[in-house]
Amino acid sequence: MRLTILGSGTNVHPTRAAAGYIVRTDHNILLDFGPRTLMNLIKSGVNRHRITHILFSHFHADHFSDFITFFFDAVIYTKYGGGRRPGMTLIGPKGTIRLLQSIMRSFPSFSPAPFRVVFKEVSGKPFSIGDTRIIPKPVVHVPDLSCVGYRIEYRGKAMVYSGDSQYCDALVRLCTDADLAVLDCSFPANRPGLAHLHAGQCGQIAREAGLGQLVLSHFYPIADRYDVKAQAGDQYGGKIWKGRDLLTIRV
Repeated sequence: MRLTILGSGTNVHPTRAAAGYIVRTDHNILLDFGPRTLMNLIKSGVNRHRITHILFSHFHADHFSDFITFFFDAVIYTKYGGGRRPGMTLIGPKGTIRLLQSIMRSFPSFSPAPFRVVFKEVSGKPFSIGDTRIIPKPVVHVPDLSCVGYRIEYRGKAMVYSGDSQYCDALVRLCTDADLAVLDCSFPANRPGLAHLHAGQCGQIAREAGLGQLVLSHFYPIADRYDVKAQAGDQYGGKIWKGRDLLTIRV
């Protein structure tokens, strides 16, 4: 299993793309699709026209908006570029089907797509993509918005993606004994913000969950002004990565 960070920042970060990750198992699985991540997907060398599954943690724009350009590119490639691609399965929390079907109806050329498109909402139950097992769990981010984290298991290895989350027991349980977790490190511990984890809490979760490795990501600009890796290390003694765009880690 390999993780490549397509975006380690937010909408407003001047040098990092917003949230996006690709996990390579027996499938190439995208986790979120924030602004500027499509260009990094192309730079990663992964064939975007062979991607069949996208998992969304929630639908704030910094985790979602490049999906629109990606889907448009797929339609044009297939309709007018002479290309072929497999179908696409779009998975996310409650509200996914209503939102995505509305987009398909509203954007020019999106519907009918020249390939099969399937929409699914996670229920909290595990499901499989080929030989890869996915465990979705609701996490706490902001009121009145469904948000999920994902645990991905393949060939005896497990990695977790928090999406956006505050500290919560559900996230600790999702991370328990995982080999690696990518956690929302929006803020430094000394300058915490609302609705997100800070670096100290990322370290706390890693310690409590018994993580093998911790990846800090989803940085607001203020997080790059402080040593968030050291702040997480005050709580956790394992391997810590400070995420950056196009960093690849073998799990």
